[in-house]
Amino acid sequence: MNLAYDDLGTGRPVLLVHGHPFDRSMWRPQARHLTERGHRVVVPDLRGYGESPAQGAKTGLDVFAADLVALADHLGLDRFVLGGLSMGGQIAMQLVADHPGRVEALVLADTFAGLDTPEAKQARIDTAARITEEGMERYAEELLPKMISKQTRATRPDVEAHVRTMMRNAPKEGAAAALRGRAERPDYTPALSGIDVPTLVVVGSEDEFTPVGEAELIHREIRTSTLVVIDGAGHLPNLERETEFDEALSTFLTNSGATR
Repeated sequence: MNLAYDDLGTGRPVLLVHGHPFDRSMWRPQARHLTERGHRVVVPDLRGYGESPAQGAKTGLDVFAADLVALADHLGLDRFVLGGLSMGGQIAMQLVADHPGRVEALVLADTFAGLDTPEAKQARIDTAARITEEGMERYAEELLPKMISKQTRATRPDVEAHVRTMMRNAPKEGAAAALRGRAERPDYTPALSGIDVPTLVVVGSEDEFTPVGEAELIHREIRTSTLVVIDGAGHLPNLERETEFDEALSTFLTNSGATR
């Protein structure tokens, strides 16, 4: 898989993984913030998203993880800080399990480790069929109120416009393939206690998709973790409250030794 990506700055490498149904522009504020502070930031479009081509009708999270390791190998990144939001966080957990020793610090944002309920699993499969048939526009409009908080919608029209654009422009084939693969993902909860690298668990206080309780569970299981709740943010605190998110990220990187 030939992934589209940005490789910015110099210094300790940070690889950031976007969620569904977004693209690498989701991390634009963090890429700018971290490069200004001496990090090398790599932000790819996952296969089937943004400018990276889709391949097949189903993409498992193990495939996404393998793509990222192949990209890291291509760029000469032996060890790196890995951050992921939502589906990106689940891909990060998959990568840590499948490729031990590659990640020196971990950021898990607005994600959850457990399995879907049977109803939620079927909903992913049904949604994949629906967006394959009709495209992303109506799906994006339905998701938008759950992606960002009411406060963000009222005060940050720029963020709302960016999120809407990413979702509407997501290639339907890639988004559908990821939904099918994600419906079959493993339960990452049992492996959390084995994660021994510094980990930042961050979540928006108003997140409907992955509530604070899910972040608290991950924090309890990963002994080396720190939990930060971003007040007033929904599912995308890195965009909704980028200043607070960036401060938490910088503090974590400094305290974890990933900044030096």
